[in-house]
Formats: sequence, C-alpha cells, structure tokens
Amino acid sequence: MRESGGANGGNFAGRLYKCVREVVKPTLGIIRFLLVIMLPVSFAVLVLEASGTMQIIARFMGPLMRFLGLPGEASLAFLSAILINVYSAIAVIETLTLNGKQLVILATMCLIAHNFFVECAVMKKTGSRMYRMVILRLVNAVFAAWVMNLIVPEEVNPAAAGIIALGETPPVSGMAAFLARLGPWLQSSLFLALQIFLIVFAVMFGQRILREFGLMQKLARVTAPLLGFFGLPPSTGYVWIVAETIGVAYGAGILIEEVKTGKLSRPEADLVNHYAAISHSQIEDTLLFVSIGVPYLWAALPRFLLAIVVVWVERARRAFFRSSFRVHYQEGRH
Repeated sequence: MRESGGANGGNFAGRLYKCVREVVKPTLGIIRFLLVIMLPVSFAVLVLEASGTMQIIARFMGPLMRFLGLPGEASLAFLSAILINVYSAIAVIETLTLNGKQLVILATMCLIAHNFFVECAVMKKTGSRMYRMVILRLVNAVFAAWVMNLIVPEEVNPAAAGIIALGETPPVSGMAAFLARLGPWLQSSLFLALQIFLIVFAVMFGQRILREFGLMQKLARVTAPLLGFFGLPPSTGYVWIVAETIGVAYGAGILIEEVKTGKLSRPEADLVNHYAAISHSQIEDTLLFVSIGVPYLWAALPRFLLAIVVVWVERARRAFFRSSFRVHYQEGRH
C-alpha cells in the first residue's frame, strides 16, 4: 500500500520527481513530431503567400464564400486557418471589412477547420483515418457556415472588443515580400517551439500527477454522465477535457500516450477525434476570436452542439455496419 503524499513530505516530493522523469522523454518525442510537421508547412505557406499563389487560390474559392454570405476575400482567411492556425486566420481577418454576422460565420469556419497538417496527423496517430478527418472538418465547416448564414441575425452586434473593419490591404508578393517576412517567421517559429515545449510538458506532467495520486478515476466518475450524453465512452473523460480546453495540437502528447499505453482503444480514440474535429480548444481559440469582436456564445455553442451530433451520427454508422456484417455473416453460414 502506498503512503499518501500528504502523510510523508519526502515521499510526496519523490513521487513528483518520478512524474517529471517519466514525462520528459515522451514530451520530447511529441514535440519533435509536432515541429517536423509544423515548421515545413509554415515555411511552405510563407512561400505561397510571397509568390501570390495563396491569392490565386483565394479567388478560386470566392464563389463558395459568397454563397455562405461572405466576401470572396474571406477565403484567404479560411485557407490560412486550414494551412496554419487561427492566429494566421485572424491576421488576415484584420485586413477585411466584415459586419458582425460575417465575422461570426467566418470565425465558425476557421474554428472548425484549422491547422490540418498537425491536428489531422495527431488524429491519424491515435486511430483515425486522416482523409476522413479532413473531409469531416471541411464538410462541417461549410455546413456550419451555411446554417449560420441562415440563423445569425443581420443585426448581430460584435463583442465589446470591437469588430475588425480596417479595409482591404492589397497583397504584397515577390522576393521582397518573402525576405521581409522571413525574419519574423524565424522569430515566431522559435517562440512557437518554446511555447509547444512548455505547454505539452505541463499537460503531460499534469496528467501523470493525476494518475500517480489516483485522481483520474475520480475525474472519470465526474465526467461519465456528461460523456454519455455526448455519445462518448467513460474512458475518454480526460482526453475529452484536454481536447476541449487546450486543443488537439497542444494536447497531442496526452492523446497519443493514452492510445500508446493501451488506456484508450483506437475505436474509442477515433470517436473522441470525431468530437474534437469539430469542437476543441474552447478556451484559447475561442477567446482569440472574442478578442476581435465575436460574441462568445456564437463562437463556442454551434461547434459544441455540432460535435455532439457528429459523434452520434458516427455511432449510428458503426452500429449499422456491425448489424449489416452480422446479417451477411449469418446468411453466409446458411
């Protein structure tokens, strides 16, 4: 029987040190996995922007944007979100003139479909097919935007932070643009690497602490009723909390480690991925859009509800195929 941490200060400190020691190696492995994807993609997008290719693609997507109630230029923000992250999307949004309704629609699209190369790679590593995750997020981003265009009132007011309406800035391309952006890109990449290390280490250390002191079981019991409503198994409680609070990329260490150690089966992880593909990072990413004028409920609630629907649809799909397999198997035996 282990002594409780409170009963013996030395034992408590030793167990903390043990947790630190056990998470260092997997943390470094996850960081390497993330950066190997993030940095080349980020550099490629830098080249695409400087060459003017992103603007050409954005013009091609213009008709879809207008169908969803957005100006054609909004496609550049959507593309930036898909290829990089919500930070880059917001940087583009700051160059657009959008009303409150348009900002809500575009924010919803970017919050559902962003950082594909990293997040979909994490989902693949934890039991999902990458092409399915990509299609799922793209289709639901467009579907959600279409629904939002129908239900969001024209007179929706931006949050107190104020709406972005700076007017369009003509895109600058060419070698001069590339060289001008290269220095800031290198600086931001170094900062990103440090940020990833600190966040991933903190999250994995927190998870290890919960397990070491027997708090994971209590957490699972608390979240079980809620997860049942979402259509998720009780074993997914902690990874669901991680995905919803800090997201898929920063929570990659936990998601991968849970599957790798067998604490979460691949079918269970795949089901969580279906939820997280639509709704994750409800704190940081959502507040970033709140800071530029999107009301919090409009930024968070649609994704939350859509994610629940997606999980139940996936469960129904699995049940249908299991039932069909049983029927064919029984007919084959006869």
